[in-house]
Amino acid sequence: MESMPSMLPVLDDDSSGDERITNNVLCRGDCDDITLSKSSAMMKSNAHRFVSCADLRTMNSSDSSTTDDNVSSSPTNNTSNSNGLFGLVSSPERKALAIKPHTMKKNVLVTGGAGFVGSSVAMALLARGDDVVIVDEMNDYYDVRIKENNLRRLSDMVVANDDDVQESQSRRLKIYRGDICDEEFMLHVFEKERPKWVCHMAARAGVRPSIQDPYIYIHSNIRGTTHLMELSHKFGIENFVFASSSSVYGGSKSTFFNEDEVVDNPVSPYAASKKACELLAYTYHHLYRLNVTGLRFFTVYGPRGRPDMAPFKFIDRVSRGLELQQFGDGSSSRDYTYIDDIVDGILRAVDRPYPYQVFNLGKGSGTSLKEFIEIVEKHVSQSAIIKILPDQPGDVPYTCADVSKAYDLLGYTAKISFDEGIRRTVHWYDEEYVKNIKCIEPETQANGMGRAASFAEIRQDEVRCWRLVLHLVGRRQT
Repeated sequence: MESMPSMLPVLDDDSSGDERITNNVLCRGDCDDITLSKSSAMMKSNAHRFVSCADLRTMNSSDSSTTDDNVSSSPTNNTSNSNGLFGLVSSPERKALAIKPHTMKKNVLVTGGAGFVGSSVAMALLARGDDVVIVDEMNDYYDVRIKENNLRRLSDMVVANDDDVQESQSRRLKIYRGDICDEEFMLHVFEKERPKWVCHMAARAGVRPSIQDPYIYIHSNIRGTTHLMELSHKFGIENFVFASSSSVYGGSKSTFFNEDEVVDNPVSPYAASKKACELLAYTYHHLYRLNVTGLRFFTVYGPRGRPDMAPFKFIDRVSRGLELQQFGDGSSSRDYTYIDDIVDGILRAVDRPYPYQVFNLGKGSGTSLKEFIEIVEKHVSQSAIIKILPDQPGDVPYTCADVSKAYDLLGYTAKISFDEGIRRTVHWYDEEYVKNIKCIEPETQANGMGRAASFAEIRQDEVRCWRLVLHLVGRRQT
């Protein structure tokens, strides 16, 4: 199959030739002819085309290697899962365009730093010696005590690793509680802390609740991200990395999802909000030369994961002998990605200030819902009580990441298999969650529905404006 058109828009005529887009890499006027010729050759060779599973088996059969059961094989020797799916075809030409990582100490603003992914990123940054500024509004999309526990772990880590406790608390880790949409609050944070790197993980999550109340997602995701990019270009941020989502691929029929695929038909307000953020990110790069990278996460799970997500809910309910809900016939498939692999990809993106890029971060192979439940049963050592329900509106039947681009330009590859990731998550559940946080019952989380949108008031004029936008979008799609 021929490769899809690049998702990057063609530059306006007023760019005066100072920028050129070559195979999803935006080159400014100082790109040399060698770089451009390599990009041209890459496009002619159709380097990241969509290939069949049979093609991939042929490519990998001559140099496949055995691996530990707990660790996925390397990208260039990727083995198939039970569905025969693969996630990567590397391109030497594209790898030649990779930039060297920035290795100096950083002062990083991490939004959503009390959440699952955000706190995990903050911990990794602190562990390698960076300073971290956290902003989180601490909303009750799920139990706030989980977020408080994440912040406490970060604070304890800083104190344990530094001899000067007072200095470490005042310098290495700063925690601000507030909404990223609050203009006065965020201006104060930027003026006082002067971060040079932004890792924007804050977002309103959840496909199903976004259908019930889309305005929250427009407020937190679109408005919040725009506000941060506005501040970032004004304060000279060196690299702005933000969380997008595999949900932008909608009901794609591709064997695995590639960043060049056209993603103009989101099937939920959540997915639409993430796609809008990607478009706005390019706009801010084009207007202000802000270095921006969007990361399309593929179903992140692991210890301290969100209680509304299937991996946590299934482990919890099977462990307690409670009924779990299976939507559909069990054939739906997801590319579940372990939290440590996602964090590794995020840090690699933070360290590499590309002018504008979008990357998939996933495992590169799918796991069916039926297989998922069987793996949970194995590691919990208990059979699941399953109630089968119809497919849910807005859910996509299948996700699987092509991680070739992230491998070539970030050096990213997922290492943890789904079986091993669930084993680690069950161990955390038994040893930490049950003993320390067991009062929090996931079934009371209601998947975020009916819970607070934000500490900041969503003005009625803003709601009316976005109702009109959604109405017009609906008319266009019909």
